[in-house]
Amino acid sequence: MRILILPALVLTAPATAQQSTPPQSPSPARLKADVETLVGFGTRHTLSSPDHPTRGIGAARKWAADELNRIGERCGCIQVARIGRTFSGPRAPDGVEVVNVLGFQQGEDPKRVIIVQGHIDSRVSDPMDFTSDAPGANDDASGVALVIEAARILSQHRFKATIVYAVLSGEEQGLWGGTLLAETAKERGWTVSAVLNNDIVGNTMGQNGVRVADRVRVFSEGVRASEAIDAQIARRGNGGEDDGPSRALAKAIDKVAADIPGGLDVFVVRRPDRFGRGGDHEPFLRLGYPAVRFSVGAENYDHQHQDLRTENGRVYGDTVAQMDFAYLAKVTAINVATIRRLASAPAAPKTVTLGGAVSADTAVTWDAVPGAFAYRVYWRRNDRQDWSDVRAVAGRNETVLKDVVVDDHFVGVAALAADGSESIVTFGERAPR
Repeated sequence: MRILILPALVLTAPATAQQSTPPQSPSPARLKADVETLVGFGTRHTLSSPDHPTRGIGAARKWAADELNRIGERCGCIQVARIGRTFSGPRAPDGVEVVNVLGFQQGEDPKRVIIVQGHIDSRVSDPMDFTSDAPGANDDASGVALVIEAARILSQHRFKATIVYAVLSGEEQGLWGGTLLAETAKERGWTVSAVLNNDIVGNTMGQNGVRVADRVRVFSEGVRASEAIDAQIARRGNGGEDDGPSRALAKAIDKVAADIPGGLDVFVVRRPDRFGRGGDHEPFLRLGYPAVRFSVGAENYDHQHQDLRTENGRVYGDTVAQMDFAYLAKVTAINVATIRRLASAPAAPKTVTLGGAVSADTAVTWDAVPGAFAYRVYWRRNDRQDWSDVRAVAGRNETVLKDVVVDDHFVGVAALAADGSESIVTFGERAPR
């Protein structure tokens, strides 16, 4: 892999940000302005010009980097970097330089990261057409605008984890930007606590003419794509198909969203992505990182991957006119609140081990987490999907759940910060034989 520029994660104390500033709400007006700016580059196709000053993906990437730099200059807390690699495939047979723009807001732990991302590239009906106008307003200027707005809000505070604001390229050609960032995370030894991929997050009018403005879909895998067959068999034996790290992340997002007044319901979709389709979170799943995809509650396929045209009175094309920026602000708010919680919390326990076969009690032990103030032990009957009972544990990494029969219950453990910020829940399993 060829790294273009990547200085970002350094072992120094994070810059001081404004701790006393109250949390901001995402601005529909700012989000709209950012989407309109991105649309204004004409096309952002991955094969379009990397060098033209006003048209193409190069100009769009420069704008995104400049925006993150401006935010970083105000707070003294974000470093902007670029990573790049040449990819080739059916949609780029001659090869293309895929460049991601990254903003690093360093936390107390510079190598534990929360990634929020969207892809900046766009396309029309023909995936090889890099000259026609491809506005890509919803797919995926909406996600890029969300990432930049999240940086504006979260840069006013300091966190335990490092936040990576990622503007990816090459999604439409083969999920190449996501692949590049996921493999960079592995090569650099980052501990990835969560990846929030935002792709098509700004419309409310569906294909069938029904408006869906009260929910957002969050897609997550259950059984991990990265697990070898023996690990998949073990998860099946433990009953953990609905509690892998990415599903635990989706459930945490659902819980966060429920506490946002006037917000959206999180529709936890129990598959990695839409049926037969994919996104930039999937390369992270292949490497074992917790990753989810946010997408609107109802897609409109006339306004995705379409040449700009009108046929028989039917309008096609992904333009600003089809977007709902008040809705996009609410999706942004869920991302911001989730990042705030997870970046303020310790890492999740690496493993949770259960004992209690042929017993009326369940013994729970877990790996101690550096910096954890306490832990929460969750359990539920195994005919339920959501945790129903909880116990706080401090000063140790074990407990016994009296009269909780392990045959009939699932158990998990989360790590807590002193302010109550909580990691995702690590599912309890049998000790390896």
